Amino acid sequence: MTLEINLPDSIDMSQKEVITALAAQLYHVGKLSLGQAADVAGYSKATFMDLLGEYGVSIFNHPVDDLDNDFKNAGRYHS
Repeated sequence: MTLEINLPDSIDMSQKEVITALAAQLYHVGKLSLGQAADVAGYSKATFMDLLGEYGVSIFNHPVDDLDNDFKNAGRYHS
């Protein structure tokens, strides 16, 4: 999907900052996974995780059940 947004000149943000803010918000509301949001913003997952705090978004915004499943899945790959 391509999206064009016309913002007033008074918005003191670069295009990259606007895209990152949008990706962070979409991650926050659960519309994008961490990896998808990082790709949209053009960053690695690690860098995007570091940037989330600047946008008031926690990397731990998923239900506890999801975390439990992640731990179970991670255990399968760790010997």
